[in-house]
Amino acid sequence: MDVPLARLAARLAARLLMGLAVVVSVRATELPVEPLRTAVVADGLERPWALAFLPDFANRGLMLVSEKSGRLRLVGRDGRVSAPIAGLPPVDERGQGGLFDVALHPGFAVNRWVYWSYAEAAADGRGNSTAVARGRLDAEALRLSEVQVIFRQAPKFDSTAHFGSRLVFARDGTLFVTLGDRYRRRDDARTLDTHHGKVVRLTDEGGVPGGNPFIGRPGARPEIWSVGHRNVQGATLHPVSGELWVHEHGPQGGDELNVARAGADHGWPTITYGREYMSNAVIGEGSSRPGIAAPLTYWVPSIAPSGMAFVASDARHPAWRGQLLIGALRARQLVRLELDGERVLREHRHPVGARVRDVRQAPDGTIYLLTDESNGRLLRVEP
Repeated sequence: MDVPLARLAARLAARLLMGLAVVVSVRATELPVEPLRTAVVADGLERPWALAFLPDFANRGLMLVSEKSGRLRLVGRDGRVSAPIAGLPPVDERGQGGLFDVALHPGFAVNRWVYWSYAEAAADGRGNSTAVARGRLDAEALRLSEVQVIFRQAPKFDSTAHFGSRLVFARDGTLFVTLGDRYRRRDDARTLDTHHGKVVRLTDEGGVPGGNPFIGRPGARPEIWSVGHRNVQGATLHPVSGELWVHEHGPQGGDELNVARAGADHGWPTITYGREYMSNAVIGEGSSRPGIAAPLTYWVPSIAPSGMAFVASDARHPAWRGQLLIGALRARQLVRLELDGERVLREHRHPVGARVRDVRQAPDGTIYLLTDESNGRLLRVEP
């Protein structure tokens, strides 16, 4: 439910005037909040979207941070923020568009490849889509070279919403890319002839790797890994199984946490816990159906999740080891889930006081958050 706050306020006011109730989940409405101590590492960032740790983080403490407006910067553990890194292509920053995720190639220490996702306008100005590019980083010169676009979501469509855009390298070196349904093309999410509302799996050069579930199926795009997603803005690998965990925005309620397995259908918009904006009408056929992958958990009302990380190291947060951290935009919190395998045991809410766009655990075990603000901050979660 990643919508501008002004529009959200207007919609809520309209529903109150119409006498319509906001849908409430039987799962949870108000969970007790728990204090969270954070320290500001850096501020003055323009709508930061994602961060990635350089491999020598233990020594130099350097991170790459993307800003929605199209800038990529180096940020130090000491709070120093570099000038923008040169070499990125233009981004379409309208609405929810802009520069999104950033990820390092597994062999970055040798090849220096950096990958990023962004909203790309069509050459003829008709439409846009999520694209993924890569370039070789010269951190000293603050420049990317050999820049190449390796993937473009198809087809292009004129929309300023639902780009998805998380990047995750699997253990075999393939690249997962999460893609939104583009809002007004939601009925494409369960079909195989577009990239709308999908997770795709690529080689590191943008090709189609063996093992993708729809290779050879007539009319299917061979990059597709899983279908039936709305707007996936959180993705990470499980530290033990290596499987891809994702979460996605529902409309008015119905945010979901899923394991995106090969060929899985996650149901949107046929099966969902969400409701239509304004009218509060039921969407689709209900919240479950045989053959549709059920979420591990869901949120009604929406928390608007963005960013996600497992606590894989107990160096600084030993009590949280194995738990899942999720940023929340609308809820302005860090959500922490205790797990037993794929079963959610307990949910904890930690107020941050700002829209949390990304959450990551550094190689030294430190947990960092990015706040989605015009004066965005990089926060360190204190033990």
